[in-house]
Amino acid sequence: MDRLDELEIFIAILDSGSLAGAGRKLRRSPPAVTRALSALESRLGTRLVERTTRQLAPTEAGKRLAEQARRLLMDYDAAVREDAAAPLRGLLRVTAPAVFGRRHVTPVVNSYLDRYPAMRIELVLNDRNLDLIDEGLDVAVRIGPLPDAGMVARRVGEVRRMLVASPDYLARRGSPKSLAELARHDVIFSSGVAKAPEWRFRQGGRDRLVRLTPRLTVNEIEAVLLAVKAGRGLARVLSYQVAEDLASGALLRLWPELEPAPLPVHVVVSSARHMAPKLRAFVDHAVAALGRLAVIQPML
Repeated sequence: MDRLDELEIFIAILDSGSLAGAGRKLRRSPPAVTRALSALESRLGTRLVERTTRQLAPTEAGKRLAEQARRLLMDYDAAVREDAAAPLRGLLRVTAPAVFGRRHVTPVVNSYLDRYPAMRIELVLNDRNLDLIDEGLDVAVRIGPLPDAGMVARRVGEVRRMLVASPDYLARRGSPKSLAELARHDVIFSSGVAKAPEWRFRQGGRDRLVRLTPRLTVNEIEAVLLAVKAGRGLARVLSYQVAEDLASGALLRLWPELEPAPLPVHVVVSSARHMAPKLRAFVDHAVAALGRLAVIQPML
């Protein structure tokens, strides 16, 4: 962890009177706050905070450090403000879902790098929602509901969950006429999205859950797409994953009227407080670029 971050966390602990309060103030996890305080005390070889049953209080060493740390952080903020007009440089770590990241976030990263030649980016593609703080990530593109209400998010649109099949499969097996008929069809299920073999539909203003017995279960979406295009069965996918196949006729969309509610697409950071200019520039760039994508429906 950056040593200025350690000092900022230390001051937040004193100002809030607790580790949990400092975590909420800085949008940091409780373990991250505890590790930062422990690392600072180990480096200085002295206890900085006395832990009582009701709150935390600084030791004499903690009071001396707090006075110096406040001056240092104020000087640092002033220096950063003076340098705000300087060219952006440094490293950003960005994460996104695998397929969406390859197809749509990578071009956003490339155009950002073209605009800011002194910047570097590490793009981490993973279908798990990686924790920004624990994984040391700066920004994420997330599809679906946001589990952490503490995150700062900018919504760029939404995608749909679609039932699709190839023309060859439908010619051989016919198109299912009702939810009950799904049991008689071959189903390709993506276990990377949900563990339980079931699909949710929206019918008559109510959610309907259909439990499945998949003919083929795959934990990776690209393999699902290959199988459905090969005529192996019906699959539930996200609209951006099959936009080109639907346009070319390689796949057909079934039951659009029964599709569940759309999934939001967000650009997410852990905190808007003291956001670095390089990060703010990336968020603004990504929101604008992703909002123009035809595979993302705009917000209504």
